[in-house]
Amino acid sequence: MAHQLLRFAMYKDHPEPRMFNTPDELQDSYDVVIIGGGGHGLAAAYYLAKDHGITNVAVLEKGYIGGGNTGRNTTIVRSNYLTPEGVQFYDKSVRLFQDLSQDFDLNIFYSTRGHYTLAHTEGSLNTMRWRAEVNKHFDVDSEVVYPNEIRRDVPEMNLECGGEMPVMGALYHAPGAIARHDAVAWGYGKGASLRGAEIHQKTEVTGINIESGRVTGVETNRGTINTKKVLCAVAGFTPRLTEMAGFSTPIQIRPLQAAVSEPHKPWLDTIIVSGTLHTYINQSSRGELVMGSSLDPYELHSTRSSLDFTEGLIDNALDLFPFTSELKVVRQWAGMADITPDFAPIMGKTPVEGFYLDSGWGTWGFKATPVSGKTMSELVATDRVPELIEPFRLSRFTENRLMGERAAASVGH
Repeated sequence: MAHQLLRFAMYKDHPEPRMFNTPDELQDSYDVVIIGGGGHGLAAAYYLAKDHGITNVAVLEKGYIGGGNTGRNTTIVRSNYLTPEGVQFYDKSVRLFQDLSQDFDLNIFYSTRGHYTLAHTEGSLNTMRWRAEVNKHFDVDSEVVYPNEIRRDVPEMNLECGGEMPVMGALYHAPGAIARHDAVAWGYGKGASLRGAEIHQKTEVTGINIESGRVTGVETNRGTINTKKVLCAVAGFTPRLTEMAGFSTPIQIRPLQAAVSEPHKPWLDTIIVSGTLHTYINQSSRGELVMGSSLDPYELHSTRSSLDFTEGLIDNALDLFPFTSELKVVRQWAGMADITPDFAPIMGKTPVEGFYLDSGWGTWGFKATPVSGKTMSELVATDRVPELIEPFRLSRFTENRLMGERAAASVGH
């Protein structure tokens, strides 16, 4: 790397190619317009080109690439969900993640760590047993482990948790991993751009044009675009876009906060989650403790952070790892989580023909990035709903066919 920097950085004859294109102007029309330049939107553009040969695509991002929830999450990848539909969906995503560095020719720093979901009560331990059986049925590597096994693998953890909520066991998910979120977005953006898709940053959608129940275009702060297909993948801004399109969803938007500590000598090589303590922790390759908690308890379209979050998070983290009390929190932030009543996403067609929705990801959108791009691109290209995402259709809320993934959403919400 040092040699490459010395060789190329100082010479105009050897410019480093840009990660993705930045066209000066919008075209009048595109085959597909994707609203949202996060991981999901860029992945859809990538697979539209790679799998379906559709390259006349515009990705519109009101801010900058990966500046929304893609760059604000804690980068955990797993598939140890509760429902058969959720397990199969996320297992596909994990398998795609494992090949992304090779697909992109870009290191996304994918690191398999193992994932412990702690149980502090007999009831939660029974839920872990249930999840383990569902996982095993679909060949997903998960098993219930008990304090002696946890103590062996994570000797730094205080299994007594301050004496109030002792750890009784855990669901151990060996494929649990972390990845570099920015690299995932850049990799998809680069791959889509190389195949002909256009990526337009600082381009805000201000309206959706509809005629006779069908989308005909979008209005932006840079002009009108004609198109017959629009994919909305904007996470916390979903209600604003669906209002423009003339329909509603049961999504609520709540802040989800996270924080990192100062770097520390590596000691935690697994991912630790406690739904009871509303805490999850892993250690980055730079030595930082990456920590998160539950959603804020009120609806708010904002990415502000709060002292109350930090105090609650650190209090619970110290119950698990009291020796970290001298570490300093150096940064905290928030994303806008789009939560559905059944804690499962909304994917597929909408009441507006040609307007497709990829939303409702709440606390688990990053881990679904590859599979969402793969399935939504298939839907947009063929107008046929892939079997893998059919259960996540918007109409399930009026059909009373909710999914019920609350128990597997990492932390209690």
